[in-house]
Amino acid sequence: MLAFVLRRLVQGVLVMLTVGFIAFMLFQYVGDPVMQMAGPDSTPEQRDQLRADLGLDRPFPMQFAAFCAQALRGDFGISLRQGRKVSTLIAERFPATLELAVAAAVLALVVGIPMGVVAALRRGTVLSQVLMTVSLLGVSLPTFLIGILLILVFAVMLKVLPSFGRGDVVQLGAWSTGLLTLDGWKHLVLPAVTLSVFQLTLIMRLVRAEMLEVLRTDYIRFALARGLPDRVVYFGHALRNTLVPVITVVGLQLGALIAFSIITETVFQWPGMGLLFVQSVQFADIPVMAAYLCLIALVFVLINLVVDLLYFVVDPRLRLDAGAGGH
Repeated sequence: MLAFVLRRLVQGVLVMLTVGFIAFMLFQYVGDPVMQMAGPDSTPEQRDQLRADLGLDRPFPMQFAAFCAQALRGDFGISLRQGRKVSTLIAERFPATLELAVAAAVLALVVGIPMGVVAALRRGTVLSQVLMTVSLLGVSLPTFLIGILLILVFAVMLKVLPSFGRGDVVQLGAWSTGLLTLDGWKHLVLPAVTLSVFQLTLIMRLVRAEMLEVLRTDYIRFALARGLPDRVVYFGHALRNTLVPVITVVGLQLGALIAFSIITETVFQWPGMGLLFVQSVQFADIPVMAAYLCLIALVFVLINLVVDLLYFVVDPRLRLDAGAGGH
């Protein structure tokens, strides 16, 4: 177990170094930060002085080493668009993105897993066909179209939910949340549903496929032949053995929800990191783009590590294999 964790940590470090190198290359080949910071009216002497102050006149390996050292401290410099520290901007926007991603993931799990189980146990029925049709629509429709349709129905026609913004938030130290206010919950509903639709249908189809596969195994047939209650067989044995691939997908999708909430945040003007990244791309704000890239990579690395550890909790066979390997 310890060796497994150490291997994953080493792999995570290598991934972060690779992503850090890619992020560093943005400073080298995407725009000229010195020209953007100094302005077009600056003199060559002023630009050279600013380049020396930023350390851009040093050799490439020294610049990359300095970039990695600063990144470890969470220091990605100053935003070229807003003139503020990038770490401050990320800290302000991250709670909104995390809140939206977690809400979407919980909704996808709470709805997707039961729908997948029902579709598997009621295979061939009208209900199963309806669920599969709905899942096909959820997978096929683009996120921005789902968001626009939800805004049209619930914000424009019915006027029951707001269409943009985060609503009233409460500051808990440096952390902001809208989950403690009714207005915050109202603003969260539409973007969370929009972001969760694809994940929900994906989980539903995966659970259904894995459940059908497990239901054909000998031990499930033996359990049914012994007269065990259906609830015990289907939920105590069959569903439990479908959770390993589901955990993998859910873990990766949680990272994807955080990383790729850009479209949803843009449609609903949700003040998270995705909207900040879109604005930074439009302005070629390289420090913000580099910080976003490194942070998303770190999120994926941490989530993958947690998912791998959850395998040992869900699947007893992995614990037995680890124990046998230790002996």
